[in-house]
Amino acid sequence: MFRIKKLDIFIIRQFALLFVGTFFISLFVLMMQMVWKFIDMLIGKGLSMEVLAQFFGYMSLMLVPQALPLAILLSSLITFGNLGESSELTAIKSAGISLMQTFRSLIVTSVAIALISFYFQNNVGPEANMKMAQLMISMKQKSPELEIPEGIFYDGIPSSNLYVQKKDLETGKLYGIMIYRMTGSYEDQAIILADSGMLQSTADKKHLKLSLWSGEWFENMQSQELANSAAVPYRRESFTAKQIVLDYDADFNLTDANALSANAKGKSIKQIHKDIDSLSAVYDSIGRSYLAEARNRIYLIPHSTKADSLAAIKAGHTAAFNVDSVYAKSSPDQRRHASSVAFNKVQEQLSDLEFKALITSDGDKLIRQHKIEAIRKFITALICIIFFFIGAPLGAIIRKGGLGVPVIISVLVFIFYYILENTGYRMSRGGMWPIWFGMSLAPVVLIPLAAFFTYKANNDSMVFNIDFYRNLGMKLMGLRQKRHVSGKEVIINDPDYTKDAEQLEAITAQTREYEKAHRLKTPPNVVKTFFRYEPDHHIEAISEQLEAVINDLANTRDKAVLSQLNHYPVLAVKAHTRPFERQWMNTVAAIVVPVGLFLYLRMWRFRLRLSKDLHTIQRTNDNIVKIINNIHTNK
Repeated sequence: MFRIKKLDIFIIRQFALLFVGTFFISLFVLMMQMVWKFIDMLIGKGLSMEVLAQFFGYMSLMLVPQALPLAILLSSLITFGNLGESSELTAIKSAGISLMQTFRSLIVTSVAIALISFYFQNNVGPEANMKMAQLMISMKQKSPELEIPEGIFYDGIPSSNLYVQKKDLETGKLYGIMIYRMTGSYEDQAIILADSGMLQSTADKKHLKLSLWSGEWFENMQSQELANSAAVPYRRESFTAKQIVLDYDADFNLTDANALSANAKGKSIKQIHKDIDSLSAVYDSIGRSYLAEARNRIYLIPHSTKADSLAAIKAGHTAAFNVDSVYAKSSPDQRRHASSVAFNKVQEQLSDLEFKALITSDGDKLIRQHKIEAIRKFITALICIIFFFIGAPLGAIIRKGGLGVPVIISVLVFIFYYILENTGYRMSRGGMWPIWFGMSLAPVVLIPLAAFFTYKANNDSMVFNIDFYRNLGMKLMGLRQKRHVSGKEVIINDPDYTKDAEQLEAITAQTREYEKAHRLKTPPNVVKTFFRYEPDHHIEAISEQLEAVINDLANTRDKAVLSQLNHYPVLAVKAHTRPFERQWMNTVAAIVVPVGLFLYLRMWRFRLRLSKDLHTIQRTNDNIVKIINNIHTNK
């Protein structure tokens, strides 16, 4: 039965204080990232403090589900990093409490936070998202003179399309202006060209004043009063300076929320499922109507009547009608006419199919977005729990508190998660991947990672032991550490020089015999290397004897002996015999030719190095034996 203990309360207190702080830090960072994204909407628009407060308020509510996982990751990592750094975690384990028992209170807390995240996404987030979208559209429509882009048509001004070739941000002047105005209908449109101009709001914020210089005005005069007049089809005016007043309310007005009904992010799961059924029914009916239209369409064949075509189809004799023979008997004019008619029909059908494909693809995309948002609400809540099982074990393994190493690790983990989540989202939204695969990409990758860290932390494994990885890398690259033997301040037993000298002479004889028997400078035998491995215990015995002598002579006070001891190499006693310990791995390596060739050359390199090491051992043995003899002579 689960009972709250003092240890649970202690850990929850440590975690809660850090969680509150890291949550607001994470929320602030995410908000700043979004502010920089929409900075052009906020600056220079003359927005009131009330509107800005609403903007940041809705933004913070939207970003709460994203800030919660990052806060859990960082706070759990710092919590257990502090416990490990202050040896409190060691004391907890020494009391017989396992790491999973230490985690249990925070596991319950993480589940509760995940439920809060789901509640925000399903109830608070959609409403905030809709309000945020309304504000963004409304802010974008306010002061349109700041929103006019370069090189494309801007339709933010009612009844007008404005094209600007270049815009000077410092002076506000527009260059290369082209304006299409439609005040009533197509017949009343006007085209205005100008070399430069400036768009400004009037003092009452109800109109836009467009000042134009060096341009021309083309206006269609086919209105009702001139409908019967063919003498003046249009009016052309050249001007050096002209001002146009456009009706436009530049005050801040909130956009109608009905225009955002297709926004899947602004809906709860219940609304999403309801809208998916409605959208599926609508687009299924469209698809059925397109299919029925395609089945009922009859393509007429030249020189045949519609009745003949229908009769041939009903009788099943369509295959007996040879279009090529009819085409060959036709005159050149008839052939050209038939080809032209066929080409026009094909172009018409292609345009029709492209238009229908556009409609159906938009429907599919809209349905995919609703399904993605429904799954994302559960995935984001699940990430809160996954991030706990990544952050807490990492803190117990690293045992570093504060805001240094934990922040770096948290940022790296969150970036890795963001890449996976964003990749899966974009691929699912575009229809390249199935929705379930794209949206589950991040948790499927992170869950094994969390399980691995939890297992390693529970078993006190040094996953981030730098010395281990350095030694492993040096081993893979064939590198080795140099021997370092220094004089001892306190020596209990002096070395047995006579016995050590005898053993060194015996080792010298053994190395010469070994080198002669194994011919280390010749290439290794391929069959023995990969298929018939024989262990080399001889060199292992030589290495053990040499290390025993070095350990004994390390107790000497003679500096010359200590200097010579550092000349001994550290022997690799297995790398020159076979690539791997297991026979099946050697066989697989031989079959995979590039890998086997690399391992064969690597082993040959180790044989050459062993030959060089044996010569170094022989030379060092002779030098130490001479020094020992001099010590005995001086005595």
